[in-house]
Amino acid sequence: MNRKDYYKILGVEASATPLEIKTAYRKLARKYHPDVSKEANAEEKFKEAKEAYEILSDTEKRDAYDSFAPEYQDDNFQQQYANRQQYTNHETADFSRDFFESIFGAHHGQKRNAAGQDYSADIEISLEEAYNGTEKELHIPIEVQGSNTPKTQTLKVKVPANIRSGQKIRLAHQGGLGSDNVRGDLYLKVNIAKHPHFDVIGNDIYSTLALSPWEAALGVTLSIPTLSGNVEMKIPPNSQGGQKLRLKNRGLRGKLAGDQYVVLKIVIPKADTESAKELYKKMAAEMPFDPRG
Repeated sequence: MNRKDYYKILGVEASATPLEIKTAYRKLARKYHPDVSKEANAEEKFKEAKEAYEILSDTEKRDAYDSFAPEYQDDNFQQQYANRQQYTNHETADFSRDFFESIFGAHHGQKRNAAGQDYSADIEISLEEAYNGTEKELHIPIEVQGSNTPKTQTLKVKVPANIRSGQKIRLAHQGGLGSDNVRGDLYLKVNIAKHPHFDVIGNDIYSTLALSPWEAALGVTLSIPTLSGNVEMKIPPNSQGGQKLRLKNRGLRGKLAGDQYVVLKIVIPKADTESAKELYKKMAAEMPFDPRG
């Protein structure tokens, strides 16, 4: 049997860093995983990538692999490495655990005894979903007892109302498979996507309201969007750009409910016609005003 070029299998240089090796393996694992790949040789490519990664991701295995002459036999390498292992307590690579960590990442509260390892992943929701609560459907791989090939399962995750960005949802027994066939947990970290109209600061919501000069000068009542629906708001006469108006208890809910602050923005019409220019000139003549005074 000729020497297998594990670097070539992963598509990296012999000088590749551990991060480059892990990144290359993740890419191949996702591409050729039997549960998702439709390529004819997917299973074979998947096993090759797994074998290459198990060697190159382990410092001692990689050193031993690199130290053998190019014409070595794979069986010789395995035997000599096994002999070396008699003098070390180094833990060998666990493909199933690594595969799941490459997708989820290991949770800091991992369990190493009877229960399996905890995993963590991110989930993104909208601000409205965080405010009202929602249900998300996830498709995740899960380890199978006695097999290195995970299966895909569908989970429906209930996201509670009033959740905050950075908080975690625990899915019991959806993590790694332990020695006693007891699974660890899966922790989903919630990320709230940036909203096109609202900004969140603490429990408060900020929005911007565009006004014409006459609306700001004379006052107006407008319908204002909030997370709990539109509300009528009176804009007082002689309002100024940058002024903040408060809608009490219209922010995020909780023990201390937040407010919504509406920031006024005055939009000046363009003087792009002769009649508009004349109107501005008339205003300048009849309403002497120095904004820098």
